[in-house]
Amino acid sequence: MSTLTPSPGVPRHGILYRLTRNKVGVAGFIIVGAIVVMTVVAPLLLSTTVPSDAQNTWSGPSTEHWLGTDNTGKDVLHQMLVGGGTVLFVGLVAAGITTVIAVVLGSLAAYLRGPIDTFLLQVTDIVMTIPQIVLLAVLGAFFQLTSPTVLAVLIGCLSWPILMRSIRAQVLSLKEREFVEAAKLLDLGTPRIVFVEIVPNMAGYILINFIIAVTNAIYALVGMYVLGLAPLAGANWGIMIRKAWTYGAMSLPEGTLYMMAPVAMIALLQLGLIMLTRSLEEVFNPRLAEG
Repeated sequence: MSTLTPSPGVPRHGILYRLTRNKVGVAGFIIVGAIVVMTVVAPLLLSTTVPSDAQNTWSGPSTEHWLGTDNTGKDVLHQMLVGGGTVLFVGLVAAGITTVIAVVLGSLAAYLRGPIDTFLLQVTDIVMTIPQIVLLAVLGAFFQLTSPTVLAVLIGCLSWPILMRSIRAQVLSLKEREFVEAAKLLDLGTPRIVFVEIVPNMAGYILINFIIAVTNAIYALVGMYVLGLAPLAGANWGIMIRKAWTYGAMSLPEGTLYMMAPVAMIALLQLGLIMLTRSLEEVFNPRLAEG
């Protein structure tokens, strides 16, 4: 069974019921919520600068260091707890930028058609053909990509073309509906028709694609760290993976947890986000809501 029995106090057709009736989606909410709480609370309780102990490098799990230490004697669990903030921040901001660009350009291209549609599609094709890794490598050579905000903007500005085409296809279908024709007859103006009448009808589709964009942005960020395209400054899961690879953690039994801890956290976060979309579909898909 994929659904939960409705609680006595929860209306069967209410948003809360539809949001919580899918077991997989509820599990996704719990996973993502737990990781978000951890990344917010951990820096408040623990120092973001992890102390080193040169006399205790590559040690295995112990009562003092539950997941052992790395090559500089830093506690692995400490790094894992405080290292998620940057990953989540970049993922959310980059996904937000990607979604906004895709929705605006895709909606206008489909609604206006003609030369504007042709021009925007050409721009989309150009951006899609740019090799992102090569461009990021060039930018990394000329600029210090130490700011998470800069990394988020770069990833967001390079990741919108595929979603833009999907939004355009959705709007091409919606613009033929009766409510859009009525809005045209009332001469409400293009901005209002597009962003007030049409876009809200894609809310579920946009939100689910936003979640997918978060996962893609996190993969892109971690990939940049692993490939050395971003400075290894601070502590986050991507930097941990890069350092574990650089210092041969996988070849040391004591270093296995240093490699696997951030990988497990990233995989768990991605799994939670994908599972979360199941509940979002229950809310925004009318056919599922009626089931």
